Amino acid sequence: MLELRPNCECCDRDLPPASAEAMICSFECTFCADCAQTRLAGRCPNCGGELLRRPIRPAGKLASHPASTQRVFKPLGASTAPAALATTVRS
Repeated sequence: MLELRPNCECCDRDLPPASAEAMICSFECTFCADCAQTRLAGRCPNCGGELLRRPIRPAGKLASHPASTQRVFKPLGASTAPAALATTVRS
């Protein structure tokens, strides 16, 4: 089941579960559509995978299968090679 991470790893923009702006790779790294297109050229800086629109979980299913609240923020974003990215995980 998808984690539905709450923010963009690049700019820390909030991406609620119903956001049509959330983009993910196959490892569920999460980015806003703006960062995915303008900064990342449609590729995940962590794994190199394709970024696609994250599906929206039906509101009725969020109660029994809630979205993640753990934020992942990599402030250096695409300006640094993936191996050198500083990672901050916040709850």
